[in-house]
Amino acid sequence: MIEEGAYDAHALHGFAHDSIARGSKSFALASQLFDRETRERVWLLYAWCRAADDLTDGQDHGGAMKPDHDPVAAVAYIRAQTDKAFAGQPTGDMAFDALGFLLTEVAIQRWVIDDIVAGFELDAKDWRPRSEADLLRYSYHVAGAVGVAMALVMGIDPADETTLDRASDLGIAFQLANIARDVAEDAAADRCYLPVEWMVELDIPPGQHMHPAFRGRLSVMAKWLSEMAEEYEASARWGARKLPPRSRWAVLAAAGIYGDIAREVRARGDHAWDHRAGTSLFAKLGWVARAGWSVLRRPPQRRISRDGLWTRLRHEAGE
Repeated sequence: MIEEGAYDAHALHGFAHDSIARGSKSFALASQLFDRETRERVWLLYAWCRAADDLTDGQDHGGAMKPDHDPVAAVAYIRAQTDKAFAGQPTGDMAFDALGFLLTEVAIQRWVIDDIVAGFELDAKDWRPRSEADLLRYSYHVAGAVGVAMALVMGIDPADETTLDRASDLGIAFQLANIARDVAEDAAADRCYLPVEWMVELDIPPGQHMHPAFRGRLSVMAKWLSEMAEEYEASARWGARKLPPRSRWAVLAAAGIYGDIAREVRARGDHAWDHRAGTSLFAKLGWVARAGWSVLRRPPQRRISRDGLWTRLRHEAGE
């Protein structure tokens, strides 16, 4: 583990808190359920992820992209600054110092962070999935690997590959829900994360999936994404039983909140993209209550199988 060095913990915790408050109301709410130490560490990891994602896209906590943005150069910067964070060298960039400081407290293996950065590289290359397996691999790199890192922050043993697979499943479920919700926004930014093979199967010409004539077929793909998200969410819920009670509470609440996004998109059918799908504060608080009740009860005994789910590559110990 890296030495703490000259990091300003107070400033970095404040920066990370501001980042999650601006970047994700849903996750900010769920993160309040963690114990203080875990919550602050989760915020540090979020701040790095959020900043790296924004650097890749040329954005500031989402929003309009900067003109003449160079995503390839941005990813090179991310890699260089992340190298410094792992070396315990303050960078002068609060987001990367947040990661560096986190590494003084939690031993996150380099391959976990590299897997996340690989997702930024896919976006920088304007990569698009050809198959369902491609879609799931992308979802792992941009969200599933974040789930693995979060599990390590919550105290899961790095050798517990089975639980880390379940943590990856939750990130994948979140990303599938986001893709279903953001089809129109992605199209406006000249992006598409719907597999080419799905387009061919439903006879949708390349680049024409947002045409009104294909809205019914597009809603079929949204249904497929929602059903896949539910499978990965169910797997992750089983894996959450390995977490400490307050971490389990936060994770189960987040699973329900994000799961509602996919469920709403599916329920809207052809009107899924008339306006952005979301979850009301009342519904979010409902999931907080249900998750809390679930933690107080005896954990479910019927094992939820991962058979048929996409599984991340294993890394050698010490990587």
